[in-house]
Amino acid sequence: MELREWALGGVLLSPFLLDVVLALAVTGVLRLLVQATVLGRWIWHEALFDTALFVCVLSLIVHLPSYR
Repeated sequence: MELREWALGGVLLSPFLLDVVLALAVTGVLRLLVQATVLGRWIWHEALFDTALFVCVLSLIVHLPSYR
């Protein structure tokens, strides 16, 4: 597989951007699910939890063999 930058108005964008946007959307949905359940009360530091959740989701998206 060949990775190429996208040219958008003269700005080169990385193909990794698609992974980041997808991970951000999945993280948002998971965060809403956590807040709707009892698990939301166990979160001590919300910003740290959100960052860790985003990194975990992004790692899963990048490393999924069927994704590419």
